Amino acid sequence: MPRFSLQTKVLVLITTLIMLVTLLLTAINAYFESKDVEEQVGERALQVATTLSFMPSVKAAFANENPANIIQPIAEEIRKFIGAEFIVVGDKESVRVAHPDIEKIGKKMVGGDNDRALIDAEYYTSKAIGSLGPSLRGKAPIFNDEGEVVGIVSVGFMVEDIRSMIVSKLVKISGASLFVVLIGIGGGIALARNIRKDTLGLEPHQIASLYRDRTAILSSIREGIIAMDKTGKISLMNGSARKILGLQGDPESRQIEDVFPNTKMYDVLLSKNTGQDEEFILNNRQVIVNRTPIMDGDEVVGVVSSFRDKTELNEMINTLSEVRQYSEDLRAQTHEYTNKLYVISGLLQLGHYQDAIELIQKESQLAANQHKVLLDQINDRTVQAIILGKIGKASEKKVTFEIDENSYLEPLPEKVDIAKLITILGNLIDNALEAVAGQTEKHIVFFATDLGEDIVFEIADNGPGLPEENLDRIFKQGYTTKTHDEQAHGYGLAIVKETVEDLGGHLEVHTQPNGGAVFTVFIPRVHG
Repeated sequence: MPRFSLQTKVLVLITTLIMLVTLLLTAINAYFESKDVEEQVGERALQVATTLSFMPSVKAAFANENPANIIQPIAEEIRKFIGAEFIVVGDKESVRVAHPDIEKIGKKMVGGDNDRALIDAEYYTSKAIGSLGPSLRGKAPIFNDEGEVVGIVSVGFMVEDIRSMIVSKLVKISGASLFVVLIGIGGGIALARNIRKDTLGLEPHQIASLYRDRTAILSSIREGIIAMDKTGKISLMNGSARKILGLQGDPESRQIEDVFPNTKMYDVLLSKNTGQDEEFILNNRQVIVNRTPIMDGDEVVGVVSSFRDKTELNEMINTLSEVRQYSEDLRAQTHEYTNKLYVISGLLQLGHYQDAIELIQKESQLAANQHKVLLDQINDRTVQAIILGKIGKASEKKVTFEIDENSYLEPLPEKVDIAKLITILGNLIDNALEAVAGQTEKHIVFFATDLGEDIVFEIADNGPGLPEENLDRIFKQGYTTKTHDEQAHGYGLAIVKETVEDLGGHLEVHTQPNGGAVFTVFIPRVHG
């Protein structure tokens, strides 16, 4: 099916509507106009007939033997003056005493519509076919001095002439109607062009498609998007913006400052300058804000602002950092075993076979003890890989990394993916490695189980522990107990806590009586 443009649709619709209305009004006007013309002509004929019937000379003429000699000249003079087709005067027997055609004087009047005047003495109009053709007539009785009907006056206008008068008026009306139609077409063209200008030349189906696409795009964007018009009222907001701002319902048409405090969108509205990557505190969260003016030619008609949670960026950066650290831990483990292989190779080349055997047995026993629990009782491959990497890192740092022999873990649910595990376990184990760095004997214990309703991870160290007054603050962003390079710290535990809570779990910490901290992670098997 062909798709017509908006301009064509508007033009056709307006033209059709105007033509239909004009034709309807013209038809109605023509009907009433024809009635009015006919009524006016009838009344005129009746008035002339009545006037002539009351003329004393006409009334007196019927007392003479030859009334035609008196009445004929009078009737013809009046007929010519008023432009009637005929004025016929007859006696009480309907015999003509006056007629435009002299030869018809003395003959019976034709039409058969004289009885109401001659018998009932009425004044009226009628249509009939006379000797001259169809006509509209005004009939008036003529009375003598005694009040008797002695004759009749018939004044007539031809129906054909009346129709010509009606057609003449209809032609004038049609001309006006055509003028109205032309004005309507011109107005339709102007309206269609104005609508097309307002829609930037887009057709309705294109606008509908853009609206659908815009809605889908705004819903898929994780960044908050909010726009306002030049009066400061919100014109658009996506779901991410509502979530970040903590809004319920539809905030559109509200003032921007009511939902987006401390906004600088008004500055952009006045200056036309774009704001890029500005940090902003919103609902106790760090966000990065961009602001761009909405232009209509050279005029600013609004401002759109996008903002994303910097916390999410920090989490992403931390996850990438943990993945890199995980890779480095595996590299460290490889390096550690490579060094030991070089030592064994050297002993064999020197012929110290017994020493080489003892070193191999020692390393084999140590690996067997560590890997027995890790490989036999912890059955999740991601956890195995993370712990193996951290064992290598601990070995490089001369830290004893022990896996509690009571640990037992089945494969984790799909919701706990590798990125979340690296964030949780990687940060906690790294913190433990840093905590024991200053100790003479460095010891870390890892425990995992899923025997209850929760998946539990526990990392304990023999470091200095945590002061009781700091336990409530260690999970806040930016807080750190480290004294060096503090700008690089203070986010690890906060991100661990957010990741655990995102999985529906919680994180606990306490200090052991003999020193050292214990971090315990509880993650429910079923989220929600």
